[in-house]
Amino acid sequence: MKLTVLGCYGGYPHNGIGTSSYLLTSGDYHLLVDCGSGALLALEEVLDPLQLNAVLLTHYHHDHTADVGVLQYLWQLKQGKRAEPVLPIYGHTADPLNFGGLTWPNATVGQAYEPTKTLQLGPFSIDFLATHHPVPAYAPRITETATGATLAFTADTAAFAGLADWATGVDVLLADTNFFANHQGPAWHLTSTQAGNLARQAGVKRLLLTHLPQTGDLTQLATEAQAAAGDATAVDVVTAGSSYEI
Repeated sequence: MKLTVLGCYGGYPHNGIGTSSYLLTSGDYHLLVDCGSGALLALEEVLDPLQLNAVLLTHYHHDHTADVGVLQYLWQLKQGKRAEPVLPIYGHTADPLNFGGLTWPNATVGQAYEPTKTLQLGPFSIDFLATHHPVPAYAPRITETATGATLAFTADTAAFAGLADWATGVDVLLADTNFFANHQGPAWHLTSTQAGNLARQAGVKRLLLTHLPQTGDLTQLATEAQAAAGDATAVDVVTAGSSYEI
């Protein structure tokens, strides 16, 4: 499967790059994971949005959902061949108001996932972990069933013990790394050191840092994560438009 980064900042877009959004492709199946600010424009650079098969939302903070509305309008208004008659958008029901907004007549339909159960989406098998965040959020561990390739995406979370067991043995860990190692005060996201420690504890060979800060030297962010992860893990800071084969 192939991961394409559409947006990678946390909170708000910066320097023409949007917030969290990722395209996961296996064969001719296309899954959009989160749909932050700027996601639709970035998606149009690599895929006709009408060729999406599904959207999966980890939670309903705006930097992960800001472009859901305009994606719904596109599916309502744009003419052309569609991969699905109506686009399913998968979300959790712990926030009924936001879940209800996932359905737009003749365009999209909200589909509930049960975080304690495995979700089957086309070629993907998806398991979830509840994260530590101010709103209900669920980290997906995605397996390509034909190959066994695995991607774990932390979604938004503070560090907690259960993350390492959840991520153990995955091929690629995509980690919310919003803070440098010297961050002080409340932290509902991982620091660089915490992301590196998570990769080391889980035995992950490749760590991708995302949900990035808008200020500071991102090379330093990677260096700090690498020092914590150890030499057995390759650490990269993602960039918009970059793709990774998993």
